[in-house]
Amino acid sequence: MINQESDSPVTHVAVIGAGTMGAAMATRLLNAHIVVGVWSRKPESTRSLVDLGASSHTDVRDVVANADIVLTMLPNADITVEMMFNSRGLEAMGQNAIWVQMATIGTSATESIANLVRARRPDVTFIDAPVSGSRGPAESGQLEILASGDRSRARLLENVFDVLGKKTLWLGPVGSGSQMKLILNTWLAFQIEGAAEAASLASRWNVDSSTLLEALHDSPLVSPYALGKLERIVNRDFHPDFSLDLALKDLELVGTDAGDAAAPIAGAIALRWRHLVETGASGLDVSAAGMGLEDSTGQSGESE
Repeated sequence: MINQESDSPVTHVAVIGAGTMGAAMATRLLNAHIVVGVWSRKPESTRSLVDLGASSHTDVRDVVANADIVLTMLPNADITVEMMFNSRGLEAMGQNAIWVQMATIGTSATESIANLVRARRPDVTFIDAPVSGSRGPAESGQLEILASGDRSRARLLENVFDVLGKKTLWLGPVGSGSQMKLILNTWLAFQIEGAAEAASLASRWNVDSSTLLEALHDSPLVSPYALGKLERIVNRDFHPDFSLDLALKDLELVGTDAGDAAAPIAGAIALRWRHLVETGASGLDVSAAGMGLEDSTGQSGESE
């Protein structure tokens, strides 16, 4: 186990959750010659990581036992609590280990988890560090890491964060990282919905999509991200990089943690996206926000 006073680089990381983001992070760490153990609710999702040299475990207690750092990238707070508390993951962590919670689970849940860690394992440092970026940036190490918590442990995290991201922001006490992530994802949702409704208007008025894209190219009105999603919307390319389900989850966390009055438009978008998820868009990319809007004939633009 690492020594709290040591500046030695981390050599053993446990990754809990091997979905799109967790698997990409584990791959980056393995390619950087860091020892990686992985656990997933779907063991088959770890096969490619084992081929790269990871050790795979069926019990979360086994994967965390010898890790200097435990990274959790699970879908929501309930599953995170189940694995790290009810299944005794926290209990099995080594002395003075660091738990870095990198999924988007909301501010209130993050602060609650941090309080539980302090009560049950005061030697374990809990870091709130969600990431800004989807599959592509995760695979290329271009994530932005929004870290908060005990910055005195930052040096021990440097070689891991440098592999995973292009930039790390230390934002303050635990919960600050989660707050920033929800702010950024609210901004993302506005861009996605703006692209979807622009495409809908173009369709209604028989404006050729290539003309719309040309008008927006190099325009200060649009970010490269939004323009890329607009292209996917007009091409009906919904292959998931960042799923509509997860984007919806984040908008609903904004309502839970900040209240509806703080971001009323985010709440309105969430209502429309909830309908899409419940009527066929679940599992599709966030570009599927282009579904469900009326086209130029007045017919609903649902997928076939």
